[in-house]
Amino acid sequence: MTKFLYLFRGGDRMMAEMSPEEKQAHMEEWRVWMNGLAEKGQLIDGLPLNGAGKQVTNHGDVVTDGPFAEGAEIVGGYLMVNAESLDEAVELSKGCPMLQAEDGNIEVREIMNM
Repeated sequence: MTKFLYLFRGGDRMMAEMSPEEKQAHMEEWRVWMNGLAEKGQLIDGLPLNGAGKQVTNHGDVVTDGPFAEGAEIVGGYLMVNAESLDEAVELSKGCPMLQAEDGNIEVREIMNM
């Protein structure tokens, strides 16, 4: 099996417009999807990310508040999965509730061994 990383972007506007009950139901969909991956031995790890952070540039000489990208470009969370191929990892991602948001997207990347 190969490890893949899902980088989640978008969905903030959809979540902001949901009622507490809708948010709870949406989070339940995430739980069901992630539990399904775990039951198949494909889920490695995954969590949402705090919106605040720092950017380090210029050989470490410059540290600024960030991220500064447009809202739809900010990475909001990640998930690591096991899959046989990039194509399989992409297929697994298609069940993710992130894709219910109009601006929601998932970047799927292979994690390389060093």
